[in-house]
Amino acid sequence: MRLLAFAGARDAIGVGELSFPLEIPVSVGVFLERVCAAYPALAPYRGCIRLAVNGTYANEDEVVSGGDEVALIPPVAGG
Repeated sequence: MRLLAFAGARDAIGVGELSFPLEIPVSVGVFLERVCAAYPALAPYRGCIRLAVNGTYANEDEVVSGGDEVALIPPVAGG
C-alpha cells in the first residue's frame, strides 16, 4: 500500500511517501498501531493523528486494504 506522511509524521518517518506492506485488510486503528510499531518516532502522534484512506478521512474502525493509499495527517499549527 502507498503511505503518505505529512508535517511531523513525515519528519518522524524520514520520508513523505513509502510502500508499507499490508498482507490482509485491517482496521485503520490496527494499521496505525502497525505503522507506529514500525516507526516508533510516530508514537507521540498516536492520539491526535488523522488518517485519510484514498483521499477521505477515516475513522479507526474503517478497513484499510493492500491497494489503498493512506495519508498520515498530524495536527498542524500555523498562522
